[in-house]
Amino acid sequence: MSIDIRSKWRKVSYPQYNIIINEGGKTIGYSVKSNIDIIESDGYAFKDLNKNGKLDPYEDWRLPLEERLNDLVKQMSIDDIAGLMLYSAHQSVSSDDNVFAAKFRGTYDGKSLEESGKNIWELSDQQKQFLQNDHLRHVLVTVVENAETVAKWNNQLQAFAENLKFGIPVNISSDPRHTPEANTEFDAGSGGDISKWPQPLGFAATFDPELVRNFGRIAAREYRAMGISTALSPQVDLATEPRWMRFDGTFGEDSKLTTDMAEAYCDGFQTSENGSWGDTSVNAMVKHWPGGGSGESGRDAHFGYGKFAVYPGNNFQEHLKPFTDGAFKLKHGTNKASAVMPYYTISYGQDVKNNENVGNGYSSYIIKDLLRDKYGYDGVVCTDWVITKDSVHIDQFLSGKCWGTEKLTVAQRHYKVIMAGVDQFGGNNEIQPVLDAYQIGVKEHGEEWMRKRFELSAKRLLRNIFQCGLFENPYTDPDYASKEVGKLEYIKAGYEAQQKSIVLLKNHNQLLPITDKKKVYIPKRRISESKDWFGNSVDAHEEFPIEPSILNRYYELVESCEKADFAIVFVGSPKSSGFINGEYVPITLQYGEYTAQNARQHSIAKDENDEIVDRNYFGKTNTADNKSELEIIIETRKAMGSKPVIAALSMSNPTIVSEFEPYVDALVVDFHVQRQVILDIIKGTSEPSGLLPFQMPKNMETVENQNEDAAHDMECYVDSDGNRYDFAYGMNYRGIIDDERVKKYIKAK
Repeated sequence: MSIDIRSKWRKVSYPQYNIIINEGGKTIGYSVKSNIDIIESDGYAFKDLNKNGKLDPYEDWRLPLEERLNDLVKQMSIDDIAGLMLYSAHQSVSSDDNVFAAKFRGTYDGKSLEESGKNIWELSDQQKQFLQNDHLRHVLVTVVENAETVAKWNNQLQAFAENLKFGIPVNISSDPRHTPEANTEFDAGSGGDISKWPQPLGFAATFDPELVRNFGRIAAREYRAMGISTALSPQVDLATEPRWMRFDGTFGEDSKLTTDMAEAYCDGFQTSENGSWGDTSVNAMVKHWPGGGSGESGRDAHFGYGKFAVYPGNNFQEHLKPFTDGAFKLKHGTNKASAVMPYYTISYGQDVKNNENVGNGYSSYIIKDLLRDKYGYDGVVCTDWVITKDSVHIDQFLSGKCWGTEKLTVAQRHYKVIMAGVDQFGGNNEIQPVLDAYQIGVKEHGEEWMRKRFELSAKRLLRNIFQCGLFENPYTDPDYASKEVGKLEYIKAGYEAQQKSIVLLKNHNQLLPITDKKKVYIPKRRISESKDWFGNSVDAHEEFPIEPSILNRYYELVESCEKADFAIVFVGSPKSSGFINGEYVPITLQYGEYTAQNARQHSIAKDENDEIVDRNYFGKTNTADNKSELEIIIETRKAMGSKPVIAALSMSNPTIVSEFEPYVDALVVDFHVQRQVILDIIKGTSEPSGLLPFQMPKNMETVENQNEDAAHDMECYVDSDGNRYDFAYGMNYRGIIDDERVKKYIKAK
């Protein structure tokens, strides 16, 4: 590192980039290989990003943001703006051979990573292509090797973009990264791995928005240390349909709780130390407008068989509240979530103006009339991924999701999205369809009108890059990243949050806590043959649910029920699909065989573009893929005799526990946490304080009879101890919790 001192600024050189610290002004960064010059004005340093030898307004960090935006946009060609409207497909920065890393990894000089001899943090051929030729500046990263590696990759991206026209920085984004793995330990993330926090349902179970706000602050610091400046989160869909496969990514079914969590999450990510935008701010892309949690019969719109959201309870407006009253009304100076993502679904029958049933990203009524005009949202709207591509198969995950526009061309779909008021195309690296859409608009409205429409989106998109300070300094120190990401204090805060997310549903005769180091039996889980998200087969196998070295700190593991003092059975929620072998079947929340005798005899939504118009499944039968979970509980109960059995249920959806609850003495629920956290609750290291953020249904009949769009409309299960598993129910070691959180949110129902 070297230092060069001037009149009002000094330069500090690092291996990949230079930093200029302006006295009383902005810190700027640029690549050591950059072709830009530094311009001095009034003793301060500025970057000549467009290489024209003068200080343009957009390069002058002293000027108001709007002035800088207007200057840059006026200089940009339609090709430049069209590139801004692209959001890349998933990018991998990991040399691992797992399916996610390999699937999203590109080539290097036409070769595989191994053959090329390149480092994983260097740019792939595809990344260079979409940065230079497609003018793309928004990149989605998935699997990363570690914090240091992704920071180096960020610096490579920024250096490459800096040398291109206008020097517009790259906005790197990420889906949620803080979900824990089951067998990681409390301090496993320290020194590089990111901190581990509850999933959104777990956050909701804490009923503590301030905990979520603190998570946002910490997560934003970790993101920015790696170079990530946009979070593709939070997911604030009201999960009013209990069978939905994305239920566990939400804050539950209650609009008041979800609204409070949405505000806290977005505010925590976006607000820097100064109370507004700053160099620790991360744009929050709140999703999925206007809510995707009411999919008909629980089916999901990632698939053609689940394209419809329905509203039999006429509760469409309720689903907007987490956006309009939460994410768009932040407590601090960033004011609102800076981006919104519509969901794939067709909000069936809700377009009262055009009577059009198309995916939300295509709907002028859903985006322009409601989001833009009625609710005044002027931030970025970005489609969910690949909505403009052709759909291949009704049950294929990796396929286009052009719901309601199947008969349009790809260019026409892009045009329809733009005219609906959307700014950006998720998962599209290719500029040509956007340019084709522009030409359609020119023919219909004229060059001047269409140019203004593109400029409007350009300003919105550039604002999110400017307000995070990327035009001044998009670089990050890899050494700092490795120390900041997974810092011990962050790991500790995340672990404590996981502990607070655990819900104790049953504690017969106050079995818990079991404080002594007793002998415990834990059966293996039997995993059925399945397919992963990419269609690859996963063989049937058995697995031990917890790392023995972790368990043995708490209890003595024994190999049989005869030797055990008690047993713990780890299970997950029932898993099933609503479309099998070309026909619609019920999604079930119970493990055993279920026949839909109480289902609708005709579907609400009718799809004239599909050969199957009526999507009902009345009288059809389905069984959970993981029915062995129930079998193992019953087997363990029988083998243990009168000795205690504890069920540890990792819930993705509200689960019908009537099949097994009478067989267990205690029922502990988590929302995908480290196993060690569950042991803390059983042992008494931490007392349970979580509350159910949704209702637990009595049976499948009440699930079939509830309205997909309505919260709190099911008959709840009552256990063998007489406890009703309703919203905001939970126990500590002394009994049912009845604190201020319960009073606050029960009154809001």
